[in-house]
Amino acid sequence: MKEKRSEEYEVLEEVFDRSTLMVIYDFMNKGTIDEIYGVVKAGKESRVYWGKNKDGKELAIKIYLTVSAEFRKGILKYIEGDPRFRNVKRDTRSLIFAWAQKEFRNLEQATAAKVRVPKPIAVRNNVLIMEFIGKNGVCAPSMKEQTPKNPEKIYKILLKYLKRLYSKAELVHGDLSEYNIMIWKGRPILFDMSQAVPLAHPLAEFLLRRDLNNLNKFFKKLGVKVLSAEECYRMVTGYG
Repeated sequence: MKEKRSEEYEVLEEVFDRSTLMVIYDFMNKGTIDEIYGVVKAGKESRVYWGKNKDGKELAIKIYLTVSAEFRKGILKYIEGDPRFRNVKRDTRSLIFAWAQKEFRNLEQATAAKVRVPKPIAVRNNVLIMEFIGKNGVCAPSMKEQTPKNPEKIYKILLKYLKRLYSKAELVHGDLSEYNIMIWKGRPILFDMSQAVPLAHPLAEFLLRRDLNNLNKFFKKLGVKVLSAEECYRMVTGYG
């Protein structure tokens, strides 16, 4: 392994298990990761670190943690019914690895559909590497943290993204709200894509309608003249 390591990297050895560290070591040896700095986002199920590759490009390194029984139960409903992961074992480690793979594949499909999300770079086991949205280790703000300056324009762009996500990527985000939409350089960027489900998933329609309701509720508070729930649904799906 490289001798060159940031001080924050030492902290990783205290927090993560051996298998996670070995994945990170391998990414560092290959140059996918050159430096790991501090945590930029921490949740119950994952931590996101700011890093750089060998060319100095900023990275978001998301590490999924060993989860509680409650979270395990929560993610099962998104994995079960997803034909891409029908053969996943139900032990905790297998589910976490599948969850990371799921987010990576969802990001790939969204990117191919020209939906603005963090570009996926690599994934292995419980470690996902993505494009960092922000600058110099400071994340772009979410819409919850910073109200969009041009909410009507952002609303229209987001509906367009959801239409592309549905018709081209054949996905539904599943947990869309102001908390997981960043604004960067005046444009919205969707993130936290692990729970996104394919259209064949039995919960897809319910989740889509919930996403649209969340979007309308947020932008209506900002004074945007939003479409009705049914108009949004027809616009995104082309049905009805």
